[in-house]
Amino acid sequence: MKLDEVSKHLLICNGKSCTKNGAEEVTEIIRGELKNLALQKEIHTTKTLCNGQCKHGPIVVLYPQGTWYKEMNKTKSEELIRQLKEERNVNLSELYYHDGKTFKNHESEI
Repeated sequence: MKLDEVSKHLLICNGKSCTKNGAEEVTEIIRGELKNLALQKEIHTTKTLCNGQCKHGPIVVLYPQGTWYKEMNKTKSEELIRQLKEERNVNLSELYYHDGKTFKNHESEI
């Protein structure tokens, strides 16, 4: 795979708790949607081990934006890929976002 064609990277947590909550299905759906929409060269995926946010899993992290999406499932996974394809701002349940300096937690702002 040539990384010079990749514009986005999805880190998909497949740690023990996330897997228990459906991370393998989320991984398959995301990778399937990328294939169906011919986005595999633009959006790379990596399965990770625990990201330390077990109570919010499955977690998907979008880079280079640095956005952490929580409680991912089939519907949210399909919507994530659709919105990335359309180059829209992704409107899903965010756990963290990067403000250009540090990560911010949406839940602490409520």
